[in-house]
Amino acid sequence: MYLVGVVIAFQMVLMIVAYTVLAERKVLGWIQGRIGPNRVGPWGVLQPFADLLKFIFKEDLVPDKSTKFIYYLAPLVALTCALMPMVVYPFGPAITTIDWSFLPWGLGDGVHVLPLTISQIDVGVLYVLGITSVGVYGIALAGWSSNSKYSLMGGLRSSAQMISYELAMGASVLGAVMLAGSLDLNGIIFAQIWSPFKWFIIPQFLGFVIFMIAAFAETNRVPFDLPEAETELVAGFHTEYSALKFALFFMAEYVNMFTVSVMATVLFLGGWYVPGLGHLFEPGSIPYAIVSHAAFIAKIIFFLFVYIWIRGTLPRFRFDQLMNFGWKFLLPAALLNVILTIAVVYFLNV
Repeated sequence: MYLVGVVIAFQMVLMIVAYTVLAERKVLGWIQGRIGPNRVGPWGVLQPFADLLKFIFKEDLVPDKSTKFIYYLAPLVALTCALMPMVVYPFGPAITTIDWSFLPWGLGDGVHVLPLTISQIDVGVLYVLGITSVGVYGIALAGWSSNSKYSLMGGLRSSAQMISYELAMGASVLGAVMLAGSLDLNGIIFAQIWSPFKWFIIPQFLGFVIFMIAAFAETNRVPFDLPEAETELVAGFHTEYSALKFALFFMAEYVNMFTVSVMATVLFLGGWYVPGLGHLFEPGSIPYAIVSHAAFIAKIIFFLFVYIWIRGTLPRFRFDQLMNFGWKFLLPAALLNVILTIAVVYFLNV
């Protein structure tokens, strides 16, 4: 059963990633007065599969003086660390109104619950933050192993940037965790259901803004895409990568965007929860689960659209501006948010 869940979740995420790339090219085209991809399939909907075939059949060039084992390992590390958090994401509420014991793969006799989470662990927030933070090794190792000055500079930039903004991101998450009293992603969602605000974005608006800014930096997206700045570094850490190895880095970036969108949805927008939906459908029923899952995906798509919108709107920071902003403004603001949340939680519990 767990294997079936993993396959379904990974397939869903990879399809969302593929069409996020298409949506980005379309939206950027509209922002810049262009048409965007419109040749492969109706309205260009098959463009992601054409891009995949292009990566498969491209010539795979490997620098002669690269450290081969690390060079091949780096993109696998980046993509694996991006995909691993999928196993703890709550994609929807559990379905409890049907006896699922008749299914061929078996949920056990008399089991009446089908969770829409592959694996629920008590420290889901720490798991996601820990796994995604390891992803920086893929970028750093790619820059070092390529034996290229451009790649090495991109890898060093990425390491410094991610270390700097991880502190602010971790501090911004603490506010929602303290209000929920749990590190479990499902627990945080249920805490928002019982909260008078319903969604934590209201009492934690400062934390939400800090989280999103840090998330843009963590995923190396505009205006924080210094590790792969084309104008200064040709392409940055993946300058010497081509064909499928480049495609793995490309996929890892968009999967990380999905991960950040899921975390923002769970921590601040109630995850799959839709206020008032329980009055229309019985909680635990299939219609309730379907609508909740659709709402969850819609919230994620909204955050992915914000990523694309920001890319088409803002210019890139200089590296010194990026570092100063992270250490001198964002981190103090995140710590201020933590202190204020501690005070609020303390007085509410007194």
